[in-house]
Amino acid sequence: MDLQYEYRTGIGTDIHRLVPDRPLKLGGIEIPFDRGLLGHSDGDAALHALMDALLGAAGLGDIGMMYPDTAPQWKDADSRALLLGVKERLEKDRWEPVNIDLIVHAEEPKLGPFKGQMRRCIAGLLDIDFACVNVKAKTNEGLGEIGRGEAIAATAAVLLRRRIRSL
Repeated sequence: MDLQYEYRTGIGTDIHRLVPDRPLKLGGIEIPFDRGLLGHSDGDAALHALMDALLGAAGLGDIGMMYPDTAPQWKDADSRALLLGVKERLEKDRWEPVNIDLIVHAEEPKLGPFKGQMRRCIAGLLDIDFACVNVKAKTNEGLGEIGRGEAIAATAAVLLRRRIRSL
């Protein structure tokens, strides 16, 4: 039996300001650092960019539509739980991630030692193979708010597929 699939790509971006007295959460893990990301939820810019990419690829809007920052129930929400909600929404329409490519833009902290943990966390949350998730860390070479260490941003690209029929 041959399966036929529909494929779609999505791109997501997010940026959050670094502030004191908050834990730094990126890619679903907590990273030791003296500041964290300001946001209505936990501020995980990497997972937020990923959710936007997934929702966009499926034609389901964006994270702000699904989890508006005006809604008190999302205040300080764990972005891993929000990603699971996005996954459920995708599954309802039979979409599944094929691969994820994620870039985290941060001058500091150095993220190299944490990329594997982020990949494992994302792969586990989405029930996909570790090899289908890629995480890259880039600096801004001292330029802009990211380069000055005032913010961290993320960009995600995803490929989704869904079975459309069996032959």
